[in-house]
Amino acid sequence: MELQIERVGKRYSGDKWALRDFSLKMGPGILGLLGPNGAGKTTLMSIIATITRPTEGTLHWNGSELAKDPNAIRTVLGYLPQDFGVYPNLNAVEFLEYLAAVKGLAATAARRRIEELLDLVNLSDVRKRPLGSYSGGMKQRIGIAQALLNDPQLLIVDEPTAGLDPEERVRFRNLLSELSGERIVILSTHIVSDVEATATDIALISQGSLVAHASPEELLRMVEGKVWEWVLPSAELPAARQSYLISNTMHRADGIHARVVAQSPPPQAAPVPPTLEDAYLFCMSRHRAGATI
Repeated sequence: MELQIERVGKRYSGDKWALRDFSLKMGPGILGLLGPNGAGKTTLMSIIATITRPTEGTLHWNGSELAKDPNAIRTVLGYLPQDFGVYPNLNAVEFLEYLAAVKGLAATAARRRIEELLDLVNLSDVRKRPLGSYSGGMKQRIGIAQALLNDPQLLIVDEPTAGLDPEERVRFRNLLSELSGERIVILSTHIVSDVEATATDIALISQGSLVAHASPEELLRMVEGKVWEWVLPSAELPAARQSYLISNTMHRADGIHARVVAQSPPPQAAPVPPTLEDAYLFCMSRHRAGATI
């Protein structure tokens, strides 16, 4: 099972490129596609899902070129887009039965699959409630259920935890981890903690370009020995931000405890173990500066 993206680009109007020269190869597991809003993540997801055609480049699913044979991936694809809508007057069972029919699933098999999925996403108890009464997290879970109706080999979820409360976010992350197994899951997000909790592989994207593609451990090794904790008065923080890449700050009785990502430490700073957020900010800052990562 393999998805290969080769030098893909997407141009919209004039000379505005949402993606440019993007190449990536992935196999079973969870790929965290991590980047700021507007980086090109949603454009890439819609191209993989064959909703949008690339301006240049090719995609292959298990050796089949998607431009020539889009059904090669459509039949094994589950997709939860960023703006997932529901029919508010339908209940969960009615909604999933409708989408199962759209996907061409046989009625008997669909009913059995719907029961399994409602149990999987912990919505069996509210299966007869109108979807309009669901919370944001419940709607996201019904979104995952519809994406899994055809037991896909490739599952794409685009910004799935945006707007969820902390408890729903943790529940959603756990569900994604359970679903990975022998399938490819692409988690597109700008939230570092979502990727940190679930991803087996990470691709960083900025301004339509691939910044880095590595395992979480490899990204952390990039900033090993480059992260420092610096205690300074709060009045000096604005000036410190002008001179250093600061990934986090915390107020304490003795001043501001700042996490600094730098080759050399600020005065009297102590080394600390890096986090994935430190690695993300380091890679993005190097990319913006035009440096090699």
